[in-house]
Amino acid sequence: MTVAQYLIARLQQAGLEHLFAVPGDYASPFLEALDATTGIARIPNINELGSGYAADGYARYRGIGAACVQFGVGNFSILNCTAGSFVERAPVAVISASPSTSDRKLERQQQILFHHSTGNLRADQLVFQNVTVASVIVRGAENAAAQIDRAITAMLTHRRPIYIEVLKNVWTMDCGEPEGTLGPHKTGSDGKSLEAALNAAWSLIQAAKLPVIWAGVEIQRFGLQDTLQQIVDASGLCFTTTSLGKTVLDEAQPQFIGTYAGPASPAITRGGMAAADCIITLGAIITDDYLNIMKSSFGRMIEVNRQEDRIGYQYYHQVTLEDFTAGLLSRFRADSSYPRKYSWPQVTETAEEPPKPTDPLTYNNFYHEVSAFLKEQELLDKIVLVLGESTSLYVFGNLFGLPRNSFVSEAAWGSLGHETGCALGVALGSGKRPFVVAGDGGFMMICQELSSLARQRCNAAVFVMSNHAYAIEQAFVDPAAFTPEGEFAPFDLLPAWDYIALAKGFGAAGYRVETVEQLRNVLAEVNGLEGKPALVEVVIAQKDLAPQLKRLAETPAPLRKYGRSE
Repeated sequence: MTVAQYLIARLQQAGLEHLFAVPGDYASPFLEALDATTGIARIPNINELGSGYAADGYARYRGIGAACVQFGVGNFSILNCTAGSFVERAPVAVISASPSTSDRKLERQQQILFHHSTGNLRADQLVFQNVTVASVIVRGAENAAAQIDRAITAMLTHRRPIYIEVLKNVWTMDCGEPEGTLGPHKTGSDGKSLEAALNAAWSLIQAAKLPVIWAGVEIQRFGLQDTLQQIVDASGLCFTTTSLGKTVLDEAQPQFIGTYAGPASPAITRGGMAAADCIITLGAIITDDYLNIMKSSFGRMIEVNRQEDRIGYQYYHQVTLEDFTAGLLSRFRADSSYPRKYSWPQVTETAEEPPKPTDPLTYNNFYHEVSAFLKEQELLDKIVLVLGESTSLYVFGNLFGLPRNSFVSEAAWGSLGHETGCALGVALGSGKRPFVVAGDGGFMMICQELSSLARQRCNAAVFVMSNHAYAIEQAFVDPAAFTPEGEFAPFDLLPAWDYIALAKGFGAAGYRVETVEQLRNVLAEVNGLEGKPALVEVVIAQKDLAPQLKRLAETPAPLRKYGRSE
């Protein structure tokens, strides 16, 4: 077995069936071996961002993703995607190749600069050390198997990316066949520390009048969804999630009280979180969306994730998320007073008038129309909602009733373009149809991935909120710009595009909607579309400021996501 074949075999053992790639001559022996291997498909992308985002979306469903790109130019392009996967716990293998052993000798002895090299042949590997849990250069066949095995094991253990670079001539060298199968390292808790943490947490929960579970994405990444559901069932507690962790559990159940996104949350979620006197935070990545709750509730919070274990102000060491959730479940099951019925604060949302067919589209009536359509057509189990870092993320974050694992957003890293870029990976990884909602600024950064979707005959639906501006950016820079007399900053304005012509050029079906009635008609048509993606330009007024974003932008500066000095 060659080194290339060995790496492919290990990736397949870990569950990989699709590998996203942009070709490069240094990696050509690997790609040739890949194409000759049954059971795994090479999926071409237009550029490295497309490969990185698609691998990230795939990994969120399959527990592993992989992308192969060219040395130097390709690696530094995909770096942004890898950083997002690192922050959000998506296990992606970035595979690259570099000049051969003889080429490296020439570069050292005669200062010949080989193509795509910075002059430092370790530069790529050193850069990726910052956003991976393993970053290796395979220089020969004798250590190749061990290096590959250690890297993949680290990826599976930490659910974070790795970087594997192989010298061009090493790909075709012989090495041994894989022995056994790879899996995550199991690390246990310190027994006494775990018991102390559980005792302290149990005391807080028992004393609380309104405890609530706040769940994060690590619950999904580390396979703890069933355990958390059992905790909800055994305790009777209500639960919310972070934006990144939305749909870690089925949100059609009565205990779900909405996704918590600070001031952008639904009224029932905001009111309940303000009233909660014990917030049980499990597997959450705490971002600056949550500065307000961290300031107000830090001392009465139970926070356990892969980085820290904290009960109030007390920190505990060597307590794993897996052991803590299992221990908490045992406590609830052993106490006959559970499940309990808690009285959740009843808050009435401001009623909105149903939109008329002739009404122009806004963020909120677009949200209401799409969510109503998906429910009426019984599509919620058949699609994945993919939201970009835009106003729509906070609007669609208010949605109730979604099934488990049906919502994707890069809500922590927040790279514009992720939503359209990851759609192909989400489709292949989940087997479901992506319904993508992108801001026009984010879509413009990655629009060519429509071509990759068309190439794979994927019927993803991509809705672009077209207001010719980075609206979310403007809201945080100066919300007064949305008033009648206000003006947007010139740097937040975008060019006007002909989206229908663009869709045709990339092989997608193109639509443009301006009113509620037009949207209803297009939704029905898109629903029956097969064999190609749909691109829908959703025309909204530039100064339409969704109330969810308005509340977030008007938060006092020290508690705002993007604070600025007055």
